[in-house]
Amino acid sequence: MSLLEVTHLKKIYTARYGGNAVQALTDVNFTLEPGEYTAIMGESGSGKTTLLNIIATLDRPTSGTVRLNGQELSTIPERQLAEFRRKNLGFVFQDFNLLDTFTIRDNVLLPLVLDRVELKEMDRQLEALSNQLGLNELLDHFPYEVSGGQKQRAAVARALITHPQLILADEPSGALDSKSTETLLRIFEGINRHGQTILMVTHSTRAASHAGRVLFIKDGIVYHQLYRGNLTVDQFYQKIVDTLTLMTTGGRANA
Repeated sequence: MSLLEVTHLKKIYTARYGGNAVQALTDVNFTLEPGEYTAIMGESGSGKTTLLNIIATLDRPTSGTVRLNGQELSTIPERQLAEFRRKNLGFVFQDFNLLDTFTIRDNVLLPLVLDRVELKEMDRQLEALSNQLGLNELLDHFPYEVSGGQKQRAAVARALITHPQLILADEPSGALDSKSTETLLRIFEGINRHGQTILMVTHSTRAASHAGRVLFIKDGIVYHQLYRGNLTVDQFYQKIVDTLTLMTTGGRANA
């Protein structure tokens, strides 16, 4: 069974006071298998962020379904959504979303604190992630005392600490310099090799070229997709560039 199933997804935003309605998603269909690393690309206004928000249960579709491990997300009661997100989804945002009044340690541990995990277990999980992501020397610092790349590593650790079924990343390299971006992408590749499923929205062709598959959203539908297969990162990068060029000029992409 697919981990994520998106079927005939439509989203229309209705304006108040008789304004024009905006159709963000028209008919989106795709599946995500356990252990996949998939990027979503598209021009601004193509609907990719709306799609991610619906999968994250931060928005509701007008019609269509999203299922995570067979559970239809729109049937989850509002009062249970926060707990569902903590237990099943990990989030990595462009602006990190760390709490400045918490240390890096406390930011990473926050999801476990909310789930009332025992202190010994929290320490065990934190130690493993800190070693994996190189956070040991940063744990007692505050977010305003560390670099953007270090903040993003902390955000990744926070996303991973609950062992989520799916990591949702929204422009995770958008606020990073090139060196920090490469570090982040290596981290994503590493956690994916260990079986973590990742769905990433990005404008960055370089970031997308590290994924195993790229979905291209245009006019509210999945317009095209590419699989990396045995291609190198540089070869896949060029294939993505060619596809984006064809989309911009109105041509039809080939797989």
